[in-house]
Amino acid sequence: MIKVFLPKLFAEDSSQRSLAEEIGRRTFELSEFLSSVLGVETTGARFPEVVTYHDSCHLLRELGISSQPRQLIRAVEEIDFREMEHCDRCCGFGGAFSVKFPDISTAMGADKVGWIQGSGARYVIASDVGCLMHLRGLLERNRVPVQTMHLAELLAKFED
Repeated sequence: MIKVFLPKLFAEDSSQRSLAEEIGRRTFELSEFLSSVLGVETTGARFPEVVTYHDSCHLLRELGISSQPRQLIRAVEEIDFREMEHCDRCCGFGGAFSVKFPDISTAMGADKVGWIQGSGARYVIASDVGCLMHLRGLLERNRVPVQTMHLAELLAKFED
């Protein structure tokens, strides 16, 4: 929102738009900031589990971020990262989309759940809380024994 859409709320020649653009240039998504700005290669996290990663639409399509979360996930000690089929397909949440079109949203989510299951993962990692909420609901309703986890939670895991 801040990087892509906030400047569009103001007239092109306004000082507010210039300020919004400047704020956007200084705003980063977590994995982008850690990997591309700070150069972090590992947080020292340890998580001996099988995981997969879901690309959220906004992160992938609006910000073009795909490799940074994966680099950070792969650097977690003892993790078994398995890319799911169609990892870049929408889970069906889309904010208001899931409310306006619940049947389509649920069908899209069901496809995503199938791909998550196909990966053999016990955890699906994502960077978008909306996607995580949607996926968790679908997984629980369908009694699929896969947990959801935000990337930040994973990077803070220091299990024995």
